[in-house]
Amino acid sequence: MNAASLTGMTALSIGKDIRLNSAEELEAALRHIGATRYHSLHPFHKLLHGGKLNKGQVQAWALNRYYYQSTIPIKDAVVISRFRDRATRLEWRHRIEDHDGDVGSEGGIERWLKLTDGLGLDTAYVESTEGILPATRFAVEAYVHYCREKSPLEAIASSLTELFAPSIHEERIAGMLQHYDFVNPDIMSYFKRRLTQAPRDANFALDYVRTHATTPEQRASVCNALIFKTNVLWVQLDALYYAYVEGNIPPGAFVPKAG
Repeated sequence: MNAASLTGMTALSIGKDIRLNSAEELEAALRHIGATRYHSLHPFHKLLHGGKLNKGQVQAWALNRYYYQSTIPIKDAVVISRFRDRATRLEWRHRIEDHDGDVGSEGGIERWLKLTDGLGLDTAYVESTEGILPATRFAVEAYVHYCREKSPLEAIASSLTELFAPSIHEERIAGMLQHYDFVNPDIMSYFKRRLTQAPRDANFALDYVRTHATTPEQRASVCNALIFKTNVLWVQLDALYYAYVEGNIPPGAFVPKAG
């Protein structure tokens, strides 16, 4: 399996002519999808990490991304509900705790609210999600629906964007701290924590699909699940770019204060 053999991929699938005959070929295809489709490649992230956005545009990104972050434990609860296997449920359960936290323990959602608070957004407004872009809501809810309606294997496979997350978190931490005087290390704590959480989660999911996708058809479905998830992440940035870089903010969505 090499990159040249995957040139038939579409926006929806790896293509009908690709046949993955082993776990090794599956993993190679997954890593190719990440290398060519992960949202770190999106122009909006290039602007964000390169210090090319103003504060209002960074606020808009953090506000909209909150909806995704706060929905992840709902998605993970859906994934858990798909499994009769207790061991898989136990393994997946910590993902909910990572985001929701526990009594006396801070979770990822609280860390994200530190970011939005540090950027000057009202917490109640952020949590209400009243100001997010319609495309953000549609994309995130489509992800939950996907995990509910597709096979359990595909539900787990859709999380494999975490294979590529640490590099974008490292880039984001360094770039935003370097370029924005309104960003400090404390409000970037969400990304620092994910540097250890994401690899752990990704390794489990990768081992799971390598083991349980035993036919070429199942391996193709795993790849298509990852393509779907990269689309979920990409389209959110498309919407942010169109609204806050090109200036086409839809009615009722968050409008940054002038200056």
